Amino acid sequence: MTSNPVRLQAITSVEAFVPPPVTFDPGEEPGEVFGQNVFSLTVMQKRLPKSVYKSVLTTIEKSAPLDPAVADAVASAMKDWALEKGATHYAHVFYPLTGLTAEKHDSFLDPVGDGTALASFSGKTLVQGEPDASSFPNGGLRNTFEARGYTGWDVMSPAYVLENPNGNTLCIPTVFISMTGEALDHKTPVLRSQQAMSLQAKRVLTLFGHEAPENVVAFCGPEQEYFLVDRHFFNARPDLLNAGRTLLGAKPPKGQEFDDHYFGAIPERVLGFMMDTERELFKLGIPAKTRHNEVAPGQFEVAPMFERANEASDHQQLTMTTFRAVAKKHGMECLFHEKPFAGVNGSGKHVNFSLGNSEQGNLLLPGDTPHENAQFLVFCAAVIRAVHLYGGLLRVSVASASNDHRLGANEAPPAIISIFLGDQLADVFDQIAKGGATRSKEKGTLMIGVDTLPDLSKDPGDRNRTSPFAFTGNRFEFRAPGSLQTVAGPMVVLNTIMAEALDHCATVLEAAVADGTDFDEAVQQLLTAIISDHGAVIFNGNGYSEEWQVEAAQRGLKNLRTTVDALPELITPEALELFEKYGVFSEREMHSRYEIGIEQYVMTIGVEANLTLEIGSTTVLPAAIRYQTELASNVAALKAAGVEADTSTLEEVTAPLGALRAGLAALSSAIGGGHGLEGIDEAAYCRDTVLPAMSAVRAAADELEGLVADDLWPLPTYQEMLYIL
Repeated sequence: MTSNPVRLQAITSVEAFVPPPVTFDPGEEPGEVFGQNVFSLTVMQKRLPKSVYKSVLTTIEKSAPLDPAVADAVASAMKDWALEKGATHYAHVFYPLTGLTAEKHDSFLDPVGDGTALASFSGKTLVQGEPDASSFPNGGLRNTFEARGYTGWDVMSPAYVLENPNGNTLCIPTVFISMTGEALDHKTPVLRSQQAMSLQAKRVLTLFGHEAPENVVAFCGPEQEYFLVDRHFFNARPDLLNAGRTLLGAKPPKGQEFDDHYFGAIPERVLGFMMDTERELFKLGIPAKTRHNEVAPGQFEVAPMFERANEASDHQQLTMTTFRAVAKKHGMECLFHEKPFAGVNGSGKHVNFSLGNSEQGNLLLPGDTPHENAQFLVFCAAVIRAVHLYGGLLRVSVASASNDHRLGANEAPPAIISIFLGDQLADVFDQIAKGGATRSKEKGTLMIGVDTLPDLSKDPGDRNRTSPFAFTGNRFEFRAPGSLQTVAGPMVVLNTIMAEALDHCATVLEAAVADGTDFDEAVQQLLTAIISDHGAVIFNGNGYSEEWQVEAAQRGLKNLRTTVDALPELITPEALELFEKYGVFSEREMHSRYEIGIEQYVMTIGVEANLTLEIGSTTVLPAAIRYQTELASNVAALKAAGVEADTSTLEEVTAPLGALRAGLAALSSAIGGGHGLEGIDEAAYCRDTVLPAMSAVRAAADELEGLVADDLWPLPTYQEMLYIL
């Protein structure tokens, strides 16, 4: 047991912590809780006039324009429902380009002049709000003095009541735009891109004989990985507190090498937290489905069921907010940083992506004989074309300073964007490239060899965990997104590049049919052309191998290793033309997102660099000097007593102590050396100069952690943070 007073007190407090009990109210079942705080279609059907309900339903299910005349009726019903739920305020919730959630609260109560107040909430208030936009990232779209911004009700995402011990709030999901109509948020482009993709997908479905097909929507199922640490440790680590990751910290004697944490028994305290979060998520209509231990110690995962991408994006933000709040209630901190601890797996947010509607179902479902499923093959081919042509945009959609620590490591895909199809589909498309597919590999049977166990069905292809974009049976799993980011960015890119690919497919097929080509023959020609032109993006091998790096370059695939490498993909002529053509982003909006990406990268590295300098100078260095002084005093005392002194330990400490001093001086110089640089040049300086200087400080500090007497080391260690819960 350590004798350092700060760490000892933290450990003692952790051991003494009694988690709050987690129970459902008497007579309350989990199924009854689900959606109870959501102004859902069921609630609307009960509370709205029939004509109003039908109008709102048509907007939600058919993407018809919202009739402004229904707003007052909806607002009145929503207000009454929220008041019954104990809400005192309402808030337009939006998602600015900080990546976080923003909200402005207003009271339902208005004074009437005679010492009383009445609850009011009009349709105009529901539909539109006006928060100050001057302090949110805008990438040059607005001057600082131009403050006006608007929120607009997104009827596609249901309102909900967020509970708090100090009062409940009605939350209304909204878009956030500037006075000029340009997007200042993540939701607006999701809705725009969804609309563009649906239009092109319906053209393809019409060619396959579906009359007036329903809107096609993108579905999203984001798996969320995260770490939990006790708050006593968290509060004793300035780097975790301010940067979300440990900037210093030596590898513990035991890491994840035994793989004994993965899918292991969930610790009692963590299970209580999971049950509590699930209860809150259920009440908000968030379909949390799976929970388990992840690979790294202290790491866990939650996975929801599929939802429409827009709603899934909102729910994902709400999930992170809920996890953080409930973790505090259980005396823990929930860490969403992609790499909070060096040397163990980081956290991702795998985005499972598919397309479909209520009529045709999942359009990425191959069936038992995919070689005969021409409609599926066209949609799958569109994915292949999209990812090959716009892999750089997919890469930049997951680019951040924090995700740079994870991409390409053992738990995450490489920065090279490729597609894994699996044995069955790879074989089908190989046949197509050679003239036509006539067969599909069938499912097999696993013979276990135990009489009491049934034979198990075996899929016709394996999975590939090193692929950034992998087909997993009825969807594609985009494994590159980081755990901290919104899924809106990847979904915007996926929707938009699919709009282009489906547009291409529809245009080619329409022209071929108009020229008298048999439709089946036209489909075969289209598929052959796509796999011939874009098959280079398909890779079923080991994405971590050095050989793949060489082969990918030979195939012409981009390897955008860092955020600085990836960000220029936003403003290439091809990207600007793509997003403008489909009405997702204007050129100004694209440039704004490029500028914001640079700004956030530079600010993130700047905060981390200053933290490293502060912790190294005021915490690690004094501790190491004290230990060096103790050793030197011991040597001097032995020599004074005429005893031969062993100076090896003193020398062992002195070398990294000198390296730490030199590293801190170099880091200080690096922090002050980027003045005059702007834009991508400043970001490149941070990557090439500041980050290596931080790494040098870390290397010296981590070496000292293994040498300095434990009672003098002031920072909670990896061993304590990862294993004591």
